[in-house]
Amino acid sequence: MPEFDLVVQAPGLAPAAIDAFAAACLADGVRRRRGAARLHGIDGGAHTRRVVAALAAYWNCDAALVPARRSGRDFRLLVMDMDSTLITIEGIDELAQLAGKGAAVAAITASAMRGEIADYAQSLERRVALLAGADADLCRRVIEERLQLAPGAAALLAGARAWGWHSVLVSGGFTVFAEHVRSALGIDTAWANELGVQNGLLNGSVCGPAFNDGRILDGAAKARALREHCAALGCSGAQAIAIGDGANDLEMMAAAGLSVAYRAKPIVQARADLSLDHSALDAVLNLFADAW
Repeated sequence: MPEFDLVVQAPGLAPAAIDAFAAACLADGVRRRRGAARLHGIDGGAHTRRVVAALAAYWNCDAALVPARRSGRDFRLLVMDMDSTLITIEGIDELAQLAGKGAAVAAITASAMRGEIADYAQSLERRVALLAGADADLCRRVIEERLQLAPGAAALLAGARAWGWHSVLVSGGFTVFAEHVRSALGIDTAWANELGVQNGLLNGSVCGPAFNDGRILDGAAKARALREHCAALGCSGAQAIAIGDGANDLEMMAAAGLSVAYRAKPIVQARADLSLDHSALDAVLNLFADAW
């Protein structure tokens, strides 16, 4: 059976929690740092995984079984969602609130979540249409007044650069926000949807990026972006890491060698290789042996 390490993480991770994991999983050794521990020589079987899940729930921490010798240099590509992943907001919700359309946009979002609007592009088009006539300067206000980077985002990208990963932001949101985030974090490439503007006003239209032939960037397009960047880098999907939080990230995450659910919806947590529910984004770096 392959040898695994167990990475346990949370802000203020208690020493007693680390000791509990070490005892329950019969760890051969433990390396500790602030907010994290790496336990060596762990059996990766089903019983151990059940024990790890139960202890993680009890101690309110993130815990992931990872191949013991997996290196950050085994990967070439990092692909990330933006809204509620790299940033703490949903851009369209913030725009709608400033435009006085918050409740109407929220109603469409809720309908989509109930499965009444299964097509992401249709859902987005309907919400953007409600913004027609709003001052395009509201986008600037969202950036200046409401947009915040997720905790650990800058450190994650610094680690990505150190390992030579090509970084890609791929979002079903809007380029005006994606370009701001790309510049702030030093991300190599950003793909998102373009809001239509006419005479300084949002005109209620939206279109996708050139690589998707102008079609709205949805879940399938996110997966396509991952595959095309892998091809350009000359690597396989197994050498890609994908991070997301919502259902439209699932295809992208399925195409990656390592998928990370960050503060994610239950369906995404269930399908991801691991979840970060407590730790900051840079906790991803601790998954690799050469980070310790």
